[in-house]
Amino acid sequence: MVELKTDTSIDAMHAAGQVVGRALTAVREAAGIGVSLLELDEVAREVLREAGATSPFLGYRPSFAPTPFPAVICASVNDAIVHGIPSGYRLRDGDLVSIDCGAELDGWAGDSAISFTVGRPRTADVRLIETAERALAAGIAAAVVGNRTGDIAHAVGRVCREAGYGIPQGFGGHGIGRRMHEDPEVPNEGRPGRGFPLRHGMALAIEPMLIGSGRDGYHEAPDGWTLRTNDGSRAAHVEHSVAITEAGPRVLTARNSKN
Repeated sequence: MVELKTDTSIDAMHAAGQVVGRALTAVREAAGIGVSLLELDEVAREVLREAGATSPFLGYRPSFAPTPFPAVICASVNDAIVHGIPSGYRLRDGDLVSIDCGAELDGWAGDSAISFTVGRPRTADVRLIETAERALAAGIAAAVVGNRTGDIAHAVGRVCREAGYGIPQGFGGHGIGRRMHEDPEVPNEGRPGRGFPLRHGMALAIEPMLIGSGRDGYHEAPDGWTLRTNDGSRAAHVEHSVAITEAGPRVLTARNSKN
């Protein structure tokens, strides 16, 4: 079931989204050579505490998971695509890092992700991240009243495929609102004109995931959470929560005060 939000509810979701944006900004600023993933998780925890928000990630246990998720961020490094569990791993020069974070504030959820490099970046990693961000922008641009979820999926997938990147099948975006994961699903590849119709008041998390080698294969790591590329190639993951409005898409998790 898809819940249409009121304009007041969308404002409340924006407030939750801004907490997520601040947490991701703080994590990125703290990330550096020698910093551990657990230390980055603590940075995000502090931002949530200061805002009076809670984490929809912490303790989350979907049907596939062997254990509840133990952190407030997903920290996926290099060949990890998504769902990486923060550990004592210390960042190294040239690492590609994807951080996913959520927040719940006053009964509403926000969800967003960023990818960035640490130290001296590889040219291929820079291109991969830039393409992921372009795919996200294309998906957001397609998130308008009268379109369908397939239009978003097609926009995201087209940018990824034209750049020669792989897309992990079966994983993508989702509705968001009072819970982090709601209907409908928002794939990262699809046919335009298909899927759920977009209406004013819908809220979606759009999240491209790209595999650098151009192959789609991935596997689940022994921890039961982390998804890794099959060939060891690097991956990038970016995400914004977006409200569908008559005035156009409204990004709820933008990382500045103007949105």
